[in-house]
Amino acid sequence: MAKKAKGLTARQVDTLKSPGDHADGNGLYLRVTASGMKTWLFRYQVDRRRHAMGLGPIRLKSLSKAREEARELAIKISNGIDPIQERKTTYRKSSITFGEAAARYIQAMQPGWKNAKPTQQWHNTIDKYCTPIGELLVDKIDTYLVLKCLEPIWAVIPETASRVRGRIEKILDWSRVNGYREGENPARWSGHLDQSLPRKAKIRTVKGHASMPYKELPPFWQVLKSTEGLGARALEFTILTACRTSEVLNAKWWEIDQPSQIWTIPSERMKAGREHRVPLSNAALSLLRVLQNQQRSDLIFPGRKREQSLSNMTMLKVLQRLNYPYTPHGFRSTFRTWISEKTNHVHEVAEAALAHTIGDKVVAAYQRGDLFEKRRHLMVDWADFVSNTGR
Repeated sequence: MAKKAKGLTARQVDTLKSPGDHADGNGLYLRVTASGMKTWLFRYQVDRRRHAMGLGPIRLKSLSKAREEARELAIKISNGIDPIQERKTTYRKSSITFGEAAARYIQAMQPGWKNAKPTQQWHNTIDKYCTPIGELLVDKIDTYLVLKCLEPIWAVIPETASRVRGRIEKILDWSRVNGYREGENPARWSGHLDQSLPRKAKIRTVKGHASMPYKELPPFWQVLKSTEGLGARALEFTILTACRTSEVLNAKWWEIDQPSQIWTIPSERMKAGREHRVPLSNAALSLLRVLQNQQRSDLIFPGRKREQSLSNMTMLKVLQRLNYPYTPHGFRSTFRTWISEKTNHVHEVAEAALAHTIGDKVVAAYQRGDLFEKRRHLMVDWADFVSNTGR
């Protein structure tokens, strides 16, 4: 006779750390992954075939609730019902939209991610690039619709576009596994989309982050200043702060300290994962004051929906409309080249202004400050150069 499991206690559920499946009894198991994620699992046998059915994470379902669900499933099996097949049939009765599937996929994967940053990145990707399919049912999405998301950005921002494709593929795979769609995944690359789109590696070297020669910047600045639209203002702010486009587009008003002329970017939005203080020149502050008079969101640069930022394609389209063959990100290179060739500001200050990580661990160990006051002088010089009032 098989030995019956003693059963888990609520304390064990909270404290167990060893990876594996821990039996509670009656087919119920607590699964602990190597990353520490804990979920409930129900094991059963139908027609001499073994099955395992996920019942959700412990944060959403207590031990008593999991036991109750396991008992209900055991009754169904005794009545000849396969619970997994029943679940699939139920799901197929009503499909869900791609946006809903994305939200559920992110929620399911979130416990395995190290911090909140990937969650925000996934949401941003879906909101900005998947609008052609966001409100469509997942079982109606085909190759044509996936290409509608990818083709506008594939040759312009290939790294991002490739990431978008992969995320669409994962969400549609999740939808198939959970019974919301059937058949081939229209976002699959090998033997499918690779027949319609060039490989990322072949276009990356052609496009890159094209940067404007610094000598062209002052006359371009006058053109940009006379260009209407929030995208043009976002590009102005990007140039004046030498920050990454994602940092600018997701900037919030509460991050700005106007009296001190400081913009503090939280660590979760920084590439290096560390809080970054940006000294604001008078030109940058004047721009913010104009925008504040039109404030309609916590975001400094909101999109059509107040709670969503502008798409990072917006600034690129400003450049394209003005017939400049450069990218918004490329102005960081313009800034760095100008420092090297036209100023006496030292390397460490330039790198700190760009929020670059110090590669030399010994130097990093001793340089614990952020060189803020020296960076303030640098950003004043940069604003003067850009607006053609300085050297």
